[in-house]
Amino acid sequence: MTFKAILGAAVFGLSSLSAVVAVSAADKKVVVAYQTDALPSSVAIANGEFAKVTGYDIDFRKFNSGAEIFAAIASGDVQIGYVGSSPFAAATSRGLDVKAFYLSSISGIDEALVVRNGSGINSLGDLKGKKLAAAPVSTDHYQLLALIKAQGLSERDVQVFAIPQPEIVAGFNRGDIDGGFVWDPALTELKKNGKVLITSKEVAEKGSPTFSAWVAAAKFSDENPEFLKQYAGVINTYYASFAKEKSAWGPDSDNAKALAKLLGGTAEQQASALTNLNLLTPDVQASASWLGGGEASGAAKILKDTAQFLKDQGKITEVLPSYAAFVTADALTAAK
Repeated sequence: MTFKAILGAAVFGLSSLSAVVAVSAADKKVVVAYQTDALPSSVAIANGEFAKVTGYDIDFRKFNSGAEIFAAIASGDVQIGYVGSSPFAAATSRGLDVKAFYLSSISGIDEALVVRNGSGINSLGDLKGKKLAAAPVSTDHYQLLALIKAQGLSERDVQVFAIPQPEIVAGFNRGDIDGGFVWDPALTELKKNGKVLITSKEVAEKGSPTFSAWVAAAKFSDENPEFLKQYAGVINTYYASFAKEKSAWGPDSDNAKALAKLLGGTAEQQASALTNLNLLTPDVQASASWLGGGEASGAAKILKDTAQFLKDQGKITEVLPSYAAFVTADALTAAK
C-alpha cells in the first residue's frame, strides 16, 4: 500500500472515530433545572464545570419554583432539578418517582417572612387579619402555613396568597400585601421596605423543618449513576471551597460576580446571600441522619411529615406509608 493510501485509510479511521465520539456525546444529554437561590455550586453552572467534569451536554434551565420543576420532570422535559422539600413531598405523594441525591441546604436564614413597614406587624401576635404571600407549594408556603397554625390561626384569620415571587415583590411594594415568605432575590427586595419577622431556621426550630435538594427522575438516576456521582463531586468541591477559602467568595470575588451574572443582582448581594445558607457536609448528608438512613433518615421523615401537613391542609389527598424510596446517599458515597 502506498503512503498516500495509508494516509487515506488513517484519515478515514480518524473520521470514523470522530463520528463515534460525536454520536456518543450526543447521547449523553440531560436537562437540569435550577432556581435563583445563591449556592456555591451555581458557579459550576456559570463556568461550565458540571458539563466539563461529567462529559454530558447539559442544558441548564432557570425556573421560578420547585412546583414548576416537578411539572417539567413529570412531562419528561427535565431530568434533574433543584427543589424544596414541600413541593418534593407533594409531587411524590401524587406518584412522581424521583430521588434526592444531594441536599443543597437545610432551613436557614436564606428564607424568611418579611413584613412591610407600616403594615402594623411587629410580632407574630400581629398576624391576624393580615395579607401574606408565598410561592405556590414552596417550602416557604409550607412554613408560612405551619407558622400560622402554630399561632392558633387559620387561613380564615390570615389571608394567604400563593403567588410567584415576582408578583409577591410587586404586591409588597404596592402595599397590596403585608408580608411575604421568600428567598433571594425577592428576600433582598422586600427588606428594602420591610423587616424580617422570622426566618426559615426559626420556623424549623418550632417543628417544621425543610430542606432543598438536587433530585433526579428515578429512571435517569438508575441509568446514570456515574453522572450523579460526578455531579455530586463537583458540588462537593465548591462547597469545600466556600467553607475553607473565604476570600474566594467575597463581594469582589470572581465567584460572586459569576453568581450575579447567572442569577441576577449584584456580586455584593450574592456574596451576602451565600452567608445565609445552612449547609451540610457530604459526610453528614450521607449519614443515617439525612440521606443514608432509609425509613429513619431525616430527609424521608421531613418528606412524610410535610406530606401529612399538606394533606391536613387539603393541598394533597394521600400520604404514602414511606418516603425512603425517594432519597439516596449512593451518589454522595461514591463521590468520596
